[in-house]
Amino acid sequence: MTQHSQRSGINRRQLIKGLGAASLLPLVGGVTPFAIGGQHAGKVVVVGGGFGGATAAKYLKRANPAIEVILVEPAETFYTCPFSNLHLGGLRSMDEIAHGYDELQDRYGVRVIHARAEDVDAAAHKVTLSTGSELDYDRLVLSPGIDIRWNALEGYDEAAAEKAPHAWKAGSQTEKLRAQLEAMEDGGTFVMVAPENPFRCPPGPYERASLVANYLAQYKPKSKVLILDAKDNFSKQGLFMEGWEQLYGDRIEWVGLSNDGRVTRVDAERLEVETEFGTVHKADVLNVIPPQKAGWIAERAGVTDDSGWVPVKPETFESRQVEDIYVIGDATVAAPMPKSGFCANAQAKVVAAAIAASLESRPAPEAYWTNTCYSLVGPEYGISVAGVYRVVDGAIAEVEGSGGVSQTGAPSATRALEAQYAVGWYNAICQDTWGTQT
Repeated sequence: MTQHSQRSGINRRQLIKGLGAASLLPLVGGVTPFAIGGQHAGKVVVVGGGFGGATAAKYLKRANPAIEVILVEPAETFYTCPFSNLHLGGLRSMDEIAHGYDELQDRYGVRVIHARAEDVDAAAHKVTLSTGSELDYDRLVLSPGIDIRWNALEGYDEAAAEKAPHAWKAGSQTEKLRAQLEAMEDGGTFVMVAPENPFRCPPGPYERASLVANYLAQYKPKSKVLILDAKDNFSKQGLFMEGWEQLYGDRIEWVGLSNDGRVTRVDAERLEVETEFGTVHKADVLNVIPPQKAGWIAERAGVTDDSGWVPVKPETFESRQVEDIYVIGDATVAAPMPKSGFCANAQAKVVAAAIAASLESRPAPEAYWTNTCYSLVGPEYGISVAGVYRVVDGAIAEVEGSGGVSQTGAPSATRALEAQYAVGWYNAICQDTWGTQT
């Protein structure tokens, strides 16, 4: 995520409150729920039931209920990466970040299949499932999230992730890392390995370090957090460091690239990491956030490039490489938009409108997107970055003066309000994506 400078003339409180709720409405000009008619409007398969895929399925049916929409998602319960750091910090249960698909099926008529998409035949317009069955489609939406680049970091493979969890996909890895934190003796060191860009949720590692430090301060006061980072700069860096100093003193130590922060080797059995210049760090709990790429099915569909991510047409998010396949969320190359849940939700609405239009041989509506990314430095200490994006000269660009970051040096009351807004944002976007929490 690009660090935005503080811009004058913006009422941040109004902007944040507005983006936290109003921007969850359809984000495409000229499209309102049920505005598009039609008796038979085609068949769309959506792969992935997270913020991107579930939103796309819902808004396709809202755009035109006659479209047959099938959502393919292995998990019956989806655990969100946003707010999973609160579970690690002991502030939320896993049930409180769990969401299901009943409303999509019962209210909107989306057919949900709990299976894994194994392959895509783009020429034949077919998706093969783990059950062995095939689904044909007129349009295909992929929202596969991220996969880990196993062994891109020496020593870090799937077996190592059982000893040194990444917890960058919410669920069992999150629970494993939380259990390790709870079992760690007072006086221990939580070592986090942070990757270079790009990766899912740019401020996520630093929010995690914050909420782990908050937990340690309460229950293991002799313990500390060490962040070994492959970068010299990170999202909302000044705001995080200001918060760390205020709330945690020297409990969090951040070591950037220039100070030998890049980890080159992991020994998960010994809970050790080695940096570029040969320094070995021993952890009591080791959290490795490794290099990432687009979710596996994107590669099978032929939409990834040499970077491992998916280039898309900015006006519609249709793949640049394979027609009739649209890709949204963390898997895409959509800079300057970050890889965030909010962006996935916003992109999904643009895709839903574009597909509904294409099935009726109409041009796609002009698109724009918004993003608000909240981070909790402590339970009552929130910070954020916000932006609005449009297509300019064939590329996605941030609208000048549209957003910015929280003000530095703000009083505690302001930070507490932003923490409240973060909770409101989470509730609103989850309601918009999956409906009422079960």
